[in-house]
Amino acid sequence: MKFFNKEAEIVKTRNRVPHWQQEAATYFVTWRLKDSIPREMLDKLYAVRSEWETKHPKPWTEEEEEDYHTKFSAETERLLDIGYGECVLRQPQCRETLAKSLRLFDGERFLMHSWVALPNHVHALFSLAEGRSLDGVVGGWKTFTARDINALLGQSGALWQKSYFDRMIRDWDHMIRVARYIRRNPVKVKLREDEFTLYEADWVKKMLG
Repeated sequence: MKFFNKEAEIVKTRNRVPHWQQEAATYFVTWRLKDSIPREMLDKLYAVRSEWETKHPKPWTEEEEEDYHTKFSAETERLLDIGYGECVLRQPQCRETLAKSLRLFDGERFLMHSWVALPNHVHALFSLAEGRSLDGVVGGWKTFTARDINALLGQSGALWQKSYFDRMIRDWDHMIRVARYIRRNPVKVKLREDEFTLYEADWVKKMLG
């Protein structure tokens, strides 16, 4: 398990949101259904974020990166928790389809620590295997689950929002905070037990109690 290393090479990519990648790092990633946030709300969020980025050109300091996530990742989470859209992941069969994909290469392409499927989005905490890219792993989950969930629902077309939000885990304390956030998220939004699926590795269960 590796955390963010200030001295190591950082690969920076962008597709709507910035992605920082390091070899075999540990990540907290959120991806969402395409209809999970209304267009007008997204446009407003993107406009404010663009203005912030203009005032804070890269490379960011650690404080600027923290400010970015506080302002924009947190606001995205708030909008997701409201529960907009059709929320197809409220259906147990759709969540089980997702779970199968997240289990498929666990221990081979990645090491999964914790994840939760909520009605319109997913959070996952995992470490990449050597030689694997964040885009490749997350893209694989989205591609295969979109195909299978659409087949289950008798529909076609885009299921997930094209991009995703990610954050490299900085240290052990950050890891525990994220694992605790994932566990508490369904309670925070007052979901019934049949409306979400939570997975935790044994070490996470022991650590959080």
